[in-house]
Amino acid sequence: MSSDKFLDNKSLKKLDRELESIISRIGIDRKTQDEVFDKSTLNTFEKLISDRVIDILDFPISTGKEGNVFRAVTPEKKLVAIKVYRVTTLTFKHISSYIIGDPRFKSLSKNRRDIIYTWTKKEYKNLQRANEIKINVPKPIKTINNVLVMEYLGSANMAAPLMKDVKLKDPKKIFNIIIESISKMYKKADLVHGDISAYNVLMHKNKPYIIDFGQGVLTEHPNSKEFLRRDIHNIVSYFKKLNIIADENKIFQKITNM
Repeated sequence: MSSDKFLDNKSLKKLDRELESIISRIGIDRKTQDEVFDKSTLNTFEKLISDRVIDILDFPISTGKEGNVFRAVTPEKKLVAIKVYRVTTLTFKHISSYIIGDPRFKSLSKNRRDIIYTWTKKEYKNLQRANEIKINVPKPIKTINNVLVMEYLGSANMAAPLMKDVKLKDPKKIFNIIIESISKMYKKADLVHGDISAYNVLMHKNKPYIIDFGQGVLTEHPNSKEFLRRDIHNIVSYFKKLNIIADENKIFQKITNM
């Protein structure tokens, strides 16, 4: 059944009322509501609910350049995170460099919505790859259109904080875990994150969890080594402020010389 026919007018109005109630309760502003919850996204949420993937949209966790992340509750009362890529405002200046050259997405539509759906699917697949080799990442659960459901990281009271907002007890240990994760993804999953920084790492149970995998590329991508160098540079530069000194070139050589 096509998404535009999934809801009849009566069902859509009912969902609109439910969403308005949620939005009022959790305090989403009108701008966010208009940017995130278009009719197609409402249809997607309805499908997630009817498929019993989620039961309740709980509260917003974060707002990024490309999308918004919310906490939700499943019918089994388990907490999950839901990332919603914004269809109307997502910019495409950098997207093509990450998708073009990826053999998993050879035929890319020029339609804006289709590109966003591909980007969401790409993040899901990248999370799968990282999860299969036991890298600390949110476990992907489901993806439909511009919505990605994944493991929630945090406590019942609050989501896990970004690494940039945490005073690390053992910076050297965290640095080593992240570099080892970058290496393991490259060597065992043929995957490069492409945008690792202190803004894309969560601290959960005293461990770093890498997030935001939409731009991740396979090692056969023509720019994979350039992206790898950038990931290493970002992490080395951040930890240098914490008096952890490392040689970017040596790390790069060690990872790529298999």
